[in-house]
Amino acid sequence: MDVNRNMSAADWAILLALAVIWGGSFFFVELALDSVAPLTLVLIRVALAAAMLWLFLLARGARLAMPPRAARSFLILALLNNVIPFTLFVWAQQSITGGLASILNATSPIWGVIVAHGFTADEKATPAKVAGVLLGFAGVAVMIGADVLGQIGAGLLAQLACLAATLCYAFAGVYARRFRLMGVPPVGVATGQLTASSIVMLPLVLIFEPPWQAGAPSLQAWMALAGLALLCTSLAYILYFRLVAAAGATNSLLVTFLVPITAILLGALILHERLEPRHFAGMALIGAGLAAIDGRLLRIRRAPAQVGAQGGA
Repeated sequence: MDVNRNMSAADWAILLALAVIWGGSFFFVELALDSVAPLTLVLIRVALAAAMLWLFLLARGARLAMPPRAARSFLILALLNNVIPFTLFVWAQQSITGGLASILNATSPIWGVIVAHGFTADEKATPAKVAGVLLGFAGVAVMIGADVLGQIGAGLLAQLACLAATLCYAFAGVYARRFRLMGVPPVGVATGQLTASSIVMLPLVLIFEPPWQAGAPSLQAWMALAGLALLCTSLAYILYFRLVAAAGATNSLLVTFLVPITAILLGALILHERLEPRHFAGMALIGAGLAAIDGRLLRIRRAPAQVGAQGGA
């Protein structure tokens, strides 16, 4: 597969948009968990998002592309990208904070480099990519701060659940590449995945969290669920799968480094929260990591050196 490893300006724009959209997902989950059970939360999130995407396809007069073996592929992607990680993160956030969940979520690019190196022919790990991932994760850790890092060790099972979820995301990013060869556009991948996720989640909810035994969600919870479904799921996955097709699985997972940045910046702009020196230090480390992974700055520095060496010879 010919996947562009050098991210274009459009790819970076999508990455930044995803960071803004997904920056509020952990916040929405915390709000919804006040009155919605974990499996029910996941079902409502994926079902609402799937319904919106089907309406979008109908409005455009489009059909869901279903090439041979597409149904099985949608099911596998649904398990890797929605059912398992969404359930694990929601379950974990009953025991740990959204801040700690977000820093654990930022390990996704590390898994992404490992999985892509082992399961693809064109996304092998390079020293610059490994260094960039480690710099990015260090930046997230610095920016989140010692207060959240101090929680590591408490709620061990919840933290392991978050790490397992991020490993699922890494496999999902690599697996989603096949849809480009199958001729399924990003909106089709998102619709098929979320529809399969809804089908899987429905019987689980009916068995383990029967709706007739639960109270009605609060207005706050419904608003949070709407944000999760419409912004953080349906719209986000259209953008995400377009990014996977254009820039590859490893590059697409870099969004998890940017999510804490956007969350902190939105808090400063909207809630007038104070930015501290550690925030700027963390952003600088993340920027350095992204630059190392992108590789363009390194190539620009090498080019004059090579020209000079040739000129002097």
